[in-house]
Amino acid sequence: MQLETTECLANVRFIPSPNFDERPAGCAITLLVIHNISLPPDDFGGDGVIEFFTNRLDPEAHPYYQSLCGFKVSAHFFIRRDGGIIQFVPPEKRAWHAGESCWQGRSRCNDFSIGIELEGSDTAPFTDSQYAVLAALTRVLRNTYPITDIAGHADIAPGRKTDPGPCFDWERYRAALLLAR
Repeated sequence: MQLETTECLANVRFIPSPNFDERPAGCAITLLVIHNISLPPDDFGGDGVIEFFTNRLDPEAHPYYQSLCGFKVSAHFFIRRDGGIIQFVPPEKRAWHAGESCWQGRSRCNDFSIGIELEGSDTAPFTDSQYAVLAALTRVLRNTYPITDIAGHADIAPGRKTDPGPCFDWERYRAALLLAR
């Protein structure tokens, strides 16, 4: 896995999201934010997340979708349960994944972070494939950008968000990163 340019990962499906804009001038990418998402909630393998990140989610397709009407969100990457990656926004651009957020005294985390969504929920363990791909993707991003910190969405938006959730094994993820050095 490698970045072909600063825009897209090689051999990764790219589905452009309209939900992004430019980062502030001179703003270094120093934070990686780990999330979880499934649409409908706790339902894996469908196209709900793709439709949500591309503003094509039908609010009539599932009762939960009504609560998402009008939201414009995205992430840079989405890792499926089988380890497949979909890229929605080039890392050089500001994806809209963090919302109201703060990390180490800095607000507006979207300005200086890359968002990675794992297909999952707060109630289901993540897969071996997801951990392997997340570690590999993290290595590529760290080799390309001056990323110094990795946090969960709950860490940058405490009280508002819970992901990646209690089923995310931070020790396993960190160990995979150390093994790869």
